[in-house]
Amino acid sequence: MDPVLLILIAGLVGVALGTAGMAAFRLSEIQRRSLLFVDEPTLPEGAAEVLSIIGRAYVVVDAIDGVVRASPAAYAFGLVRGHTVVHSELLELTARVRRDGVIEQKQLELPRGPLGQGTIIVLARVASLGEEYVLILADDRTEITRTEEIRNDFVANVSHELKTPVGAISLLAEALDDAAEDEEAVRRFARRMHKESARLSALVQDIIELSRLQGADVVRRGRPVDINTVIAEAVDRNRLPAESKQIDIVVGGRIDEPVYGDPDLLMTAFRNLIDNAIRYSPEGTRVGVGLRSRDGLAQISVTDQGIGITPEEQERVFERFYRIDAARSRQTGGTGLGLSIVKHVVSNHGGEVTVWSQSGQGSTFTVRLPEMEADSDAADGLAATEKRTDRRVEASTGKSGKSGPSGEKQGGPSAHEQGVSV
Repeated sequence: MDPVLLILIAGLVGVALGTAGMAAFRLSEIQRRSLLFVDEPTLPEGAAEVLSIIGRAYVVVDAIDGVVRASPAAYAFGLVRGHTVVHSELLELTARVRRDGVIEQKQLELPRGPLGQGTIIVLARVASLGEEYVLILADDRTEITRTEEIRNDFVANVSHELKTPVGAISLLAEALDDAAEDEEAVRRFARRMHKESARLSALVQDIIELSRLQGADVVRRGRPVDINTVIAEAVDRNRLPAESKQIDIVVGGRIDEPVYGDPDLLMTAFRNLIDNAIRYSPEGTRVGVGLRSRDGLAQISVTDQGIGITPEEQERVFERFYRIDAARSRQTGGTGLGLSIVKHVVSNHGGEVTVWSQSGQGSTFTVRLPEMEADSDAADGLAATEKRTDRRVEASTGKSGKSGPSGEKQGGPSAHEQGVSV
């Protein structure tokens, strides 16, 4: 046979084989893709759209509890890692739904992550989704549950705290009635009734104050506040109890930049801090109030020479109704709400309050509040307020300047420029 013909035949055979191979490869690829497409899990029609707008964390699992689809919130809550449902409690609910065919709902407290003791409380609702899948809906109820617990504890504590003075007044009234003929006993019981009624009044006032500040909207109702004026008023309101114990209140330093907030709430917080320092300081000592600016923060420190606070108690002093020494608190008239009010007010103003103390060496409570950035309108407003205050002081004292006869008015050099010595 002609060699040229053989070469042509071999070439044609090679082209045919190559074409057949390529066709077989393409057919195999198409079949493989079709198989993958069929095996890929799909949700019932419309389910994905509904889940995307449901507003809750959700997880869709298949027949072997593999995660088909999950929302970002489900990953954020720690319910899902990769393609696996983390918590066995949720898997038990899915198994029950497959077995019984009914919707299951349960509130669960689950670990937030693999480390630490943080937990999340979710209301889990599990139901079938089509014939193959199970849907897990999780509603985060952590904050709601904890708020309810705090409210219940608060009501229980208030009931207990109110029962004590009310019961004491009732018993004293009976004793007073029985001792009507004994003039000395009548005076003694009357003094004790007055003390218990004053304690009851202070407790009710603190409860009202705490409720009021919890509903306060500092962001909407706030305005530029001169901390120096607030501190001066807080000191002035504590002047009488300080004088009754022969305690000097020494104020030093000055804060030039205003803070944004509610002046009445801030005054209440600092009044409580100073009142607390006076209550727990021995007679004839000093309470120091220091003011200074640092790194854009207004820093106010209240220092006493009291009994001090142990490290274990320092972690709890800001809790509602917590008293370091319950017997001493009743003796001094403390309600256990003063520092809790301070913490709420400072937190609402975007600040923090901390305590440093050693037993037998007194305590220092420090409040840090963010200062406002320089603003001409705010500064002009504060300057106008200070001028009006100066004019009122001059009219009432007949003197220029900001110091009254006893040096109790705010703004004088002795109140802001001298250092605090306690």
